[in-house]
Amino acid sequence: MASKKLLELLNAAIAGELQVSVQYMWQHVQWKGMKHYSVKDVFERIGIEEMKHAESIAERLFYLGGMPTTKPEPISVGKSLKEMVQGDVKAEEKTIVMYKDVITLATKEGDPTTAHLFTEILADEEEHHDTFKGLLEGA
Repeated sequence: MASKKLLELLNAAIAGELQVSVQYMWQHVQWKGMKHYSVKDVFERIGIEEMKHAESIAERLFYLGGMPTTKPEPISVGKSLKEMVQGDVKAEEKTIVMYKDVITLATKEGDPTTAHLFTEILADEEEHHDTFKGLLEGA
């Protein structure tokens, strides 16, 4: 049986994944100018990946007896490419820290399935962070 703390962390993870999936999609939609044109598909691709993460985490949470949230964390699209990507870097950094906490707690509670799921998702999040940091260099 998962602890209340683990279930809360999973719901926080879902809220964060919902936030960035919408945030990145709106950044994709609102692109303008040459620099935006060159990265708009990156926003779309990562936004779709984040929605898949939300789905996987929600399925796990529901299996563990929790009810997945439908409320995202606050969405911040940004007004310029630089502002967008700076916000995205921060969002990914926050997620990376949280997912390491989930892995630690799930392992401590003897839940290797949740730890494995978050280890896989963490690899994606680190890749997203690296992508956004690279984009920030050119923004």
